[in-house]
Amino acid sequence: MAIRSDITQQHSKVSLNTSHDARDHSMTTPNSTPPADAHGHAAPAFAVARPEVARPAGHPAPGEAIPPTAITVRNFSSWYGSFQALHNLELDVPFGEVTALIGPSGCGKSTFLRWMNRMNDTIVSARAEGTLDLHGTDLLAKATDVVELRRRVGMVFQKPNPFPKSIHDNVAFGPRLHRSMSSGDLEDLVEQSLRAAALWNEVKDRLKASALGLSGGQQQRLCIARAIAVGPEVLLMDEPCSALDPRSTAAIEDLISQLAETYTIVIVTHNMQQAARVSDRTAFFFEGRLVECDETERIFTRPANKQTEDYITGRFG
Repeated sequence: MAIRSDITQQHSKVSLNTSHDARDHSMTTPNSTPPADAHGHAAPAFAVARPEVARPAGHPAPGEAIPPTAITVRNFSSWYGSFQALHNLELDVPFGEVTALIGPSGCGKSTFLRWMNRMNDTIVSARAEGTLDLHGTDLLAKATDVVELRRRVGMVFQKPNPFPKSIHDNVAFGPRLHRSMSSGDLEDLVEQSLRAAALWNEVKDRLKASALGLSGGQQQRLCIARAIAVGPEVLLMDEPCSALDPRSTAAIEDLISQLAETYTIVIVTHNMQQAARVSDRTAFFFEGRLVECDETERIFTRPANKQTEDYITGRFG
């Protein structure tokens, strides 16, 4: 994976103010300083050691060749009625990396994200053309099993949306639907998923309590645990921190870095510093078109397109 740790400091090369760097919102207290990680970043106060999560379906076994691309996008366009929202996108989403989608509001980032697991099917006027391919599966084909697709491509939304059920049943809901397993295996999976989402230590004594009683940051981590419990290959995140406070945002960003060791992640964000902190590659959208996509370090320090530079330096958007 690409090194992200010092990208924020390099923003000054394109005149981007980065005084709020990767851990401006660290969880330090007046009398204590959290230990730093390998890159010198302060760890979140409630970070816990996370176990390896199970290898998702579609991921290579140890020793197998790693496929270069998780999702292939070719000549992809979409419409809402007569309005064309996306124009002829060409993009490869790399396997096992974090790809950030940036751009001003209304540029098509979330529309594109929602097509990756067919969430736009719920909009009567929405239609799309072109190629969206996930490891050989044509995501737009009528024969594609949308329920199975949404298991393989999980989604975390802008606002936490836990089910009005217990913490335990939120995580167990998907496995009960998609998999046949013993009650003991299900309990192990619930714990494993909560640990992977850095939530287990905070909720292990109240698993039967309502998920609606959790804080906003905890609810979002619960939604991530719920998504990974079914063994997805890809995680889509639509501005997952926009409704959270700085402390919870730092926890989610730390979690994204951990999850990227196991999953391919695509994240939509309006926060330029966040894109620099968590992603390996960044794609800049403007008015429904993909302007530029490259390694995040290059996008934020040496963008090839003047429009990209103008956006990340705050000249518009």
